[in-house]
Amino acid sequence: MMTKFWKKSSAKKSVIPKPISFGELFKKGDSLTKLQYFVMGSNNIAKKQVPKGLFFLGVEILFFYWLVSNGIHAIAMLKTLGTKSQGWKYDKTLGIQIQQAGDNSMLLLLFGIAALLAIVLFIYVYWTNFKSNRKLYTLAKEGHKIPSTMQDIRSLFDEKFHITLMAIPIVGVLAFTVLPLLYMISIAFTSYDHNHLPPKNLFHWVGFTNFGSVINGDISSTFFPVLTWTIVWAVVATATTFFGGILLALLLNAKPLRGKKFWRIIFMITMAVPQFVSLLLMANLFNDSGPINALLLNLGWIKTAIPFLTNGMLAKLTIIVVNMWIGIPVTMLVATGIIQNLPQDQIEAATIDGANTFQIFRKITFPQIVFVMAPALIQQFIGNINNFNVIYLLTGGYPSNSTFYSAGETDLLVTWLYKLTVDSADYNLASVIGILIFILSAVFSLFAYKKTNSYQNGGMA
Repeated sequence: MMTKFWKKSSAKKSVIPKPISFGELFKKGDSLTKLQYFVMGSNNIAKKQVPKGLFFLGVEILFFYWLVSNGIHAIAMLKTLGTKSQGWKYDKTLGIQIQQAGDNSMLLLLFGIAALLAIVLFIYVYWTNFKSNRKLYTLAKEGHKIPSTMQDIRSLFDEKFHITLMAIPIVGVLAFTVLPLLYMISIAFTSYDHNHLPPKNLFHWVGFTNFGSVINGDISSTFFPVLTWTIVWAVVATATTFFGGILLALLLNAKPLRGKKFWRIIFMITMAVPQFVSLLLMANLFNDSGPINALLLNLGWIKTAIPFLTNGMLAKLTIIVVNMWIGIPVTMLVATGIIQNLPQDQIEAATIDGANTFQIFRKITFPQIVFVMAPALIQQFIGNINNFNVIYLLTGGYPSNSTFYSAGETDLLVTWLYKLTVDSADYNLASVIGILIFILSAVFSLFAYKKTNSYQNGGMA
């Protein structure tokens, strides 16, 4: 019976016709169907789907008007990013020097990318126009009634409501995420630096020169030390807050401890205080002339101020310690929730079998904490790679290093990127650093997520 049913089901599935292709529709369709290939919406209008047809036709007219008036020029200027610099020119008629308006490479690049996106959007609308045309052809061929305009509108608020809701967010993503992202990536392949600042100066395409300069050129002597410190910082900061949070959670959940709620509230206060307030306060506390050094000097424990933030190695250690103060309570809170919901029958069975506290932690408690927190742990690691606040508000990237280009001893890649943009105006190098940060974060995230038990099988390994 099952075999017979399977054969019937397979037979039913096999008779479902494949959608007619782009070329086939043009060959088999009538004159109106073919006309819609060139005059968008014409078949819809002829089949009394007037608003839809007018929408397609309006998009086509506006697109080609824009393409002829501005689009072709915007795309053509992408090749050179401008040829005429702004400057002073002698006017023979007036007998004086007048300022000559030139090209603005920054705007030309932005308009060129926007033009390419507009073409991609038009291709999508044209494809929608083709699918509508194909649907009209299929309905006519099978003898079905053509849906009216009101039926199409109702479908947008019924079975196609998800498409209607997604329309505005997609436009927003294209305008405020995709366009700026493509613009930033493009800058990495130009000479847009402090020597080529528009509109006074033009910049041009340089290919992979900036990447070569960062990876094996003049900037590499800064890039690799900063990259090394960024990775070391991300690993140590993530590990210390993770294990510190688990240890604190275990201590606060220990049965002999009294006043557990009070101690949890004490440690959660650091989460209630805005992070930038805590960091600025710590920067003042650990300053060479701050309260900590002043107290130690008055007690006679030290003869000179300890350079917590002005010595490279000490500054890095101080940053890690301060980050523990900020990050451990967060992990403690999550770990507490996991520990309180552990299966008590497993723990009781392990205790009866003679397992001690450490063995229970190693075999039951810790694996389940890791299983639940693995995705958050990966996210925390990526967040530490891009942890701008802790570094910039605590040390500002200092102490300075004379061998580094626009970077200090404690700068991460992200804070170095900020300095390259704001202080040095080397936008091309900053863009390269941004792309490399993205590659580093994306590769690690994909690799780490695939290795977690929750990703592989959704259960404990």
